Amino acid sequence: MAALSPFLVVYYQELGLKGTQIGILAGLPALISLVGSPAWGAFADRTKKKKLTLLMSIGGAILFALAISGFATFWLLIPMVALYAFFSSPIFPLIDSSVMADLGGQKQKYGQYRMWGAIGWGISAPIIGWLIEISTIKASFWAFAVLMLVGLLIAGFIPISGQLGAASTGEFRQFFTDRRWLIFLGIAFISGMVLAMISSYLFIYLRELGAKEVTLGWSLTVATLSEIPVLYFSNRFLKRWSPSRLITAALFLYAIRALAYTLIAVPWMALLIQLLHGPTFSLMWIAGVAYADAIAPAGLKATAQGLFSGVIFGVGSAVGSILGGVVYEQSGLVNLFRLAALIALVGGGLMLIVEGRKYEKEI
Repeated sequence: MAALSPFLVVYYQELGLKGTQIGILAGLPALISLVGSPAWGAFADRTKKKKLTLLMSIGGAILFALAISGFATFWLLIPMVALYAFFSSPIFPLIDSSVMADLGGQKQKYGQYRMWGAIGWGISAPIIGWLIEISTIKASFWAFAVLMLVGLLIAGFIPISGQLGAASTGEFRQFFTDRRWLIFLGIAFISGMVLAMISSYLFIYLRELGAKEVTLGWSLTVATLSEIPVLYFSNRFLKRWSPSRLITAALFLYAIRALAYTLIAVPWMALLIQLLHGPTFSLMWIAGVAYADAIAPAGLKATAQGLFSGVIFGVGSAVGSILGGVVYEQSGLVNLFRLAALIALVGGGLMLIVEGRKYEKEI
């Protein structure tokens, strides 16, 4: 994923698309995932073939990623990006659900397994950046295809378990009658917005400061290296602090991170700021997974994880990407990052209020 996802906005920019158009294309995958994940889940449950679901989704993601590289106009890119998003949407939920199911009573160790995704990003990102620099941006599409093909071969030899399907309407309603869930989903939405505003537009911002593609790759490596200690020691963090307290810390650190980007004058300084990626994204993710598992209705743990993922990477990410594109076009990237910092501060303030509530103490 590091070979393609961060470089897509760079590809859109090189095509000469406007900020709003880039925002729509960046936000479209998140919106498609809200439909794609449940659709794939229904298919997996009906056929009882979860591994086949994973293999089909990886294969489709490879095919339509390469298709994106063959189109250069906004209107032709929309269906290709939508199809790419549809096929890639169940990959992570299926793997996460399988890992959580296999861990059983040791779910606090999830972060130690999730850590290997960060290592994969850290290793591949600078290599992909170098490939792009010595060739063209389309090298990212071919690198993605090759690496995902390896993933496809590996996936054929591993067991896939866990629940992927969505809950029934009656069961799903339980999430929206619990005040804790309403507040939590609101915080997840805010987090998704901030994450998308930073991740979708950081590369464009660094290129405006004069960064080369290899520097962009190293910025991802530094970011993913910062994830490793957070993920590895996640079980210790969760034993010492409540999930809501960790979410609060992540949001305030997001505000510092977003504001810090606006204060740099040369690209290499962003590498230092990228060290906050672990204490923001990874801390938010492991705390959110733990929080969702703790307050989920009985028998709906996997559905709860899907809902959390859907809000933060779906609705929140889509709104953040599209809003970011509008702000980028109208008033520039500095103001975009300042807006992200303000939104993160609001989210952190709300979580401070939540921490003192009686229903939080019940967790």
